[in-house]
Amino acid sequence: MRSNISPLLPFDLRVEYKANPLGIDTITPRLSWKLGVSDDDAAHRGQMQFAYQIVVASTPAKLAAGDADLWDSGKIFSNSTVNISYEGRTLSSGQTAYWQVVAWDRDDVATAPSEMAFWQAGIMDQSDWRAEWIHAPLPRYTDLPAAAYMRGVVELKGVLSKATLFATALGVYEPYVNGTRVGDAFLAPGWTDYSKRVAYQTYDVTSLVNTGSNAIGAILGDGWYAGYVGFQKQRELYGDRPHFLAQVLVEYTDRTSEMVGTDGSWTTSYGPIQYSDLLQGELFDARLNLGDWSGPDYDASSWTPVAMSKVSPDIRVVADVAPAVRITERIAAISVTEAPTGSFIFDLGQNFSGIVELKASGPAGTMVRIRHAEMLNTDGTLYVTNIRAAKATDTYILSGASEEILCPTFTFHGFRYVELTGYPLAAGQALPPLDTVTGCVLESDTEATGSFECSHPMVNQLWTNVLWGQRGNFLSVPTDCPQRDERLGWMADAQIFIRTATYNRNIASFMTKWMQDVVDAQMPSGSFTDFAPKPAKFPWCEFGAPAWADAGVIVPWTLSQVYGDKEILRKHYDSLRRYFDYLVETNPELLWTKNMGNNYGDWLSIDADTDKELLATAYFAHDASLMTQIAFRLGEIEDAERYQKFFAEIKAEFVRAYVERDGQLKGHTQAAYVVALRFDLLDDVHRALAVKHLVKDIKARGTHLSTGFVGVGYLCPVLSDAGYDDVAYSLLLNDTFPSWGYSIKHGATTIWERWDGWTDTKGFQTADMNSFNHYSLGSVGEWLYRYVAGIDLHPSGAGFETILLQPRPDKRLSFAKGSFDSVHGLIQSEWRIGDGQIAWSVTVPPNTTATAIVPTTNEDSVMEGGRPASSAPGIHFEHSNEREVVFTLRSGTYRFTAAYD
Repeated sequence: MRSNISPLLPFDLRVEYKANPLGIDTITPRLSWKLGVSDDDAAHRGQMQFAYQIVVASTPAKLAAGDADLWDSGKIFSNSTVNISYEGRTLSSGQTAYWQVVAWDRDDVATAPSEMAFWQAGIMDQSDWRAEWIHAPLPRYTDLPAAAYMRGVVELKGVLSKATLFATALGVYEPYVNGTRVGDAFLAPGWTDYSKRVAYQTYDVTSLVNTGSNAIGAILGDGWYAGYVGFQKQRELYGDRPHFLAQVLVEYTDRTSEMVGTDGSWTTSYGPIQYSDLLQGELFDARLNLGDWSGPDYDASSWTPVAMSKVSPDIRVVADVAPAVRITERIAAISVTEAPTGSFIFDLGQNFSGIVELKASGPAGTMVRIRHAEMLNTDGTLYVTNIRAAKATDTYILSGASEEILCPTFTFHGFRYVELTGYPLAAGQALPPLDTVTGCVLESDTEATGSFECSHPMVNQLWTNVLWGQRGNFLSVPTDCPQRDERLGWMADAQIFIRTATYNRNIASFMTKWMQDVVDAQMPSGSFTDFAPKPAKFPWCEFGAPAWADAGVIVPWTLSQVYGDKEILRKHYDSLRRYFDYLVETNPELLWTKNMGNNYGDWLSIDADTDKELLATAYFAHDASLMTQIAFRLGEIEDAERYQKFFAEIKAEFVRAYVERDGQLKGHTQAAYVVALRFDLLDDVHRALAVKHLVKDIKARGTHLSTGFVGVGYLCPVLSDAGYDDVAYSLLLNDTFPSWGYSIKHGATTIWERWDGWTDTKGFQTADMNSFNHYSLGSVGEWLYRYVAGIDLHPSGAGFETILLQPRPDKRLSFAKGSFDSVHGLIQSEWRIGDGQIAWSVTVPPNTTATAIVPTTNEDSVMEGGRPASSAPGIHFEHSNEREVVFTLRSGTYRFTAAYD
């Protein structure tokens, strides 16, 4: 007898990619969920969603009682589970909606209801802001001014049921209510183009407020708004001091409510943070502790009244769509030594972005200085010349308490090594205890979605380095590096790494936010810029460089493919069209040779300077190809046909200008061949010849790569697609210069900016540009997931609703496994080879299908679960050839074996 409850179950409910988010200011937010099955029984293979119902209520009690007073979708016959628009009653500012999903499976049997989820509306209309912008009118004597402390007191009458704080700053802030820090975010509200928009954060402070007198407080720092930013020794790029805006929505049990917020009654003072700057660090004088300064009973009679700010009405205050920057991990030191200078050097064993928590005891007035570095000099001292004008130094003046635990508030650094100077040793100590310092990892808190492991320790370390490079640089914006005086949202780094990034972490909301930064930075001409956000005081990148500006097209297309997100294309379509029109208008000959801005070429290649106009024109053609696909996806058929025509014409011009009859490309560099092949710019004859030239060049270099930032991400995929998996693996497994393995052999725990950042023959490269935490060259991570593990997006679909499973084993590895938690669920692939056989297990999530390509020359040897694969449930045989057997899989877990030579 068939059960009346489906084995399917909706779970992991999301609103705009977030679980139970606060502060959604979209009228029609998009709802998503995944589907699981109750067990792994083969009978449950091929489970699909036949229909769904979404119910939304204003209270948990109403939802439980079946009173969907906000929205009941009814039974919708669809297998969609991703980005379904809410169509219920419009929520008011601060209102919470509670929701559940019921699905019907392939047999039209209903599932049990999902667990309840919720979202809270943000400020739904700009007129709902009742608070006023304020700032501290205190003197700022130096270029590293003190942080401002602010507080206001409000009287609340009645019995409270709920309280929500909405807050933001032009600058960075840390909020407090009644003496308690609110939330765990760092460096809020993050970096945007503050002349156009600033994000606010939403906090549930119900447990912190009371009937009667309540204090709201904030510490304000300069951050990106008024502090040092970039490499031009510039500060105050947006304004000369930070400003603050906050209000609390208080709801009472009698169903009345009120808004209270920042106004002229607030007061301000300086405190222990004598300065705090993103690049230079922080000075904290613990002797100046203000006590319970944000408590309601604090005596603030000596504080100064705040000033009202004249903030431009053109600045939009919008809900924060990105994940908060948080401390996501704490790292213990693995060693401490005394340097020749008498200072103490701690090794944390991992290069990362973050801050140091210091534990110290000493007399009042003792000054302890903390410096940060990624590497050490040969004499054991910190190598800090590569951080250029950034001081990256935190200083603490102790209060004299028995034990003090100190941590900076408004700065971050990129480092592995920590130097303590002035640290007071206890009697009998020769060195500070290891737990004197703790590394606090700071990053935008994106969820882990991918994993990779294989039989080769060096490759495993490479994957770890790639991941740490992403974690260290995805901090509010996708920066280039976290340690020196730069830390900008460089566009080429982002576009070449984005597929790797999407495997490692769920970056949907992070990149959705950054894509708005990209569009905000777009020039009136239509050109995208070299980095985003782009302050107006950085005028030198107004003509976007090839492969840099093109991120404006590549990034949203990739997000739409990986996350099934058509809305990001629709939202920015006009901006994308303006950019492509700009390229055509300035290059009517359809060779990108004009308005190339800071044309960086294949940045930091090794003895292989690719022709810059060739590279630019290749990206011009790639833009046309992507715009064709984008327009088709949005139903803009006339546009799609126009872009398709442009692609054909640019391709023809590319061949005419840069391709010889024998298939050689102008300049004969690996990057030139790679982009021509990857972007489909060659006919079949020239393609075959170009591949041979590429492989010949690699082998002529002792099977080494020479590509820089632009070419490296495409190199191994192009080789694999052309049938040269063996050459791609040889590049992967190299540990001689230049290679990924070379840096690992010399202790790298992140990806270096340059292949020759340090060599055993020349030591450190030029300090002018020598980061040891750059993610660009880590774009090989995409190849590890897609080709080694074999988890890929099927060309026919988006959002991994259709999956391509195609591992490319190599006998130099005995096993490899990878996983990716897609928007449709967990995809897994693991293969092992040995004794003439391959064993390959895969998991296909419910509501999806996969094309599985088994690498074998013997079709009859392919078994699944101990029986011929073609007769196993959930499997449909498609075709085979002399290298592989192709099946279509419905959802489920499959265990294949086959002959493998």
